[in-house]
Amino acid sequence: MTSISRRLLCAGTALLPFAARAETSDPKLAAWLRGVRAEALKAGVDAGTLDAALGSVEEIPRVMELAHNQPEFKMTWDQYLGIVVSDERVTKGRALLKENRALVDRFAVPTGIPSSTVVALWGIESNFGTRLGDFEVVPALATLAYNNFRAQFFRGQLIAALQIVSQGHIGLHQMKGSWAGAMGQCQFIPTSFLAYAADGDGDGRKDIWTNKADVFASIVNYLNRVGWRPGLSWGEEVTGAGGQGGGRIVRPAGANGPAFRTTENFKVILRWNQSDFFGLAVGLLSDRIAAPG
Repeated sequence: MTSISRRLLCAGTALLPFAARAETSDPKLAAWLRGVRAEALKAGVDAGTLDAALGSVEEIPRVMELAHNQPEFKMTWDQYLGIVVSDERVTKGRALLKENRALVDRFAVPTGIPSSTVVALWGIESNFGTRLGDFEVVPALATLAYNNFRAQFFRGQLIAALQIVSQGHIGLHQMKGSWAGAMGQCQFIPTSFLAYAADGDGDGRKDIWTNKADVFASIVNYLNRVGWRPGLSWGEEVTGAGGQGGGRIVRPAGANGPAFRTTENFKVILRWNQSDFFGLAVGLLSDRIAAPG
């Protein structure tokens, strides 16, 4: 929201007495939202954004269903690798890197981050921008926090999401993501957005939903800020005695499976997602995208 449009919205809502503003049908939720409103005002969110975002929030039952019925992670390494680093995804990743090479390189090359790693993360997080989630982020986060599901964490994410709308990066109803609030083509949670999202094209907005320049700039900024070391690979597969060398050895399929010697840059990838499966998949997909077709 621009400063002009925000002033106009605030002026319009200021003419209404507070009691006349739209309010959710659940009195307990409405009271809780008034507490969120007060906290968000202190965090710098303007009144017009809060009226629009919180005035008629209702719980989303499907969000709580998903929160309480998360499937246990039972996939084997081979199964996971076959899905996440599929031949189809490698082929698509190579094509999209070629198509977007100049744009990705604009951000990746100066930081020493491989362009193929940027594209690998883009591919794994949102299937190259095609799977963003279809929950409106503000009511989804409000549902989680109000129902005491990791309440402190998700209340913080809700305040951050309101700040993002207030700053004009995305419209309230265009801010969509997963049931847990992971947003856009790089699936940042709101606090990660505030910390690491970047304006890749200089238009004053950080639009990780529809703007590829901002998506690539944000992925690069994240990796760079959390410590990516230029010129260092993420790691490599090792066999036999090679598995005894320096660097952390990761054996995703157990003692009798493949072994990977990892580096400090693998730790950087784990800052994005702490799963070894995820970190290895990013590295392997990056390597395959970068390899000659």
